[in-house]
Amino acid sequence: MKYRSIYRNDLFKGQVIIVTGGGSGLGRCTAHELAALGAQVVIVGRNDEKLQAVKAEILEDGGLISTFVCDIREESNVINVIDSVLALHGRIDGLVNNAGGQYRTAMNTISTKGFEAVVRNNLTGGFIFMRETYNRRMKDHGGAIVNIIADIWHGWPDFAHSGASRGGMLTLTETAACEWAAAGVRVNTVAPGGIASSGFDTYPPEAKQKILEFPPTVPLQRFGTESEISAAIVYLLSPAAGYITGSCLRVDGGAPNARSTWKLQPAQRSTEFNGFHRAVLPELLRNSSQ
Repeated sequence: MKYRSIYRNDLFKGQVIIVTGGGSGLGRCTAHELAALGAQVVIVGRNDEKLQAVKAEILEDGGLISTFVCDIREESNVINVIDSVLALHGRIDGLVNNAGGQYRTAMNTISTKGFEAVVRNNLTGGFIFMRETYNRRMKDHGGAIVNIIADIWHGWPDFAHSGASRGGMLTLTETAACEWAAAGVRVNTVAPGGIASSGFDTYPPEAKQKILEFPPTVPLQRFGTESEISAAIVYLLSPAAGYITGSCLRVDGGAPNARSTWKLQPAQRSTEFNGFHRAVLPELLRNSSQ
């Protein structure tokens, strides 16, 4: 069985696309779909064991993939990776800035060091990857960049550090879209809502309980799938999005549209899309359904 994408098999044939944070979750799924569509995928992450596991999966499925261990927060690491990708593959056509992370805590308990660490992971690292990819390849050849942010609208209580950095990535994207348009570089964002992925299992018990309470609070009354995020990313990388830049595609079940003045009704026909043949439900959700 292979990835069941809605897009044609040769959509990215001959193209090289980097996916940061490609060793798990949304990055892993996106790498699989891009490889299934003919791309030479390059996955980047800090954990080589995870990267090698994804590489083995994609090679088994007949895709093209290379891996690079990199801490995106370190400028020299990023430069080395981009130079190595260009030396190995000769081009970079797309960049998916997916790497990032956060932890749940009240804003008044966040240390300055903790705040800066999350901002460096979610914003600064992505900026470095964007700038160096642009300067070393896309400035002279064009390309497409997709930055992954989050459901940050109206603030993000208990995640102030991540909300601030993801909001920064949104405006950074809008700025780059304007400055780099003349070079033929499109820059957009995808904002996932509550997506059932391996990240759910990394939170402490109290945060996991909040996750389980999430679906009834959004209009579509369910979690999203990794495939629904990947499909959005693929669209923005594709030629069909040739007139889209500086935009944000929300994939969140309508979460920001829920209002206290409106009682949400049970969503009886909210059908999920799952084209990822290797998708595994997070342990949190497997256990909660037992």
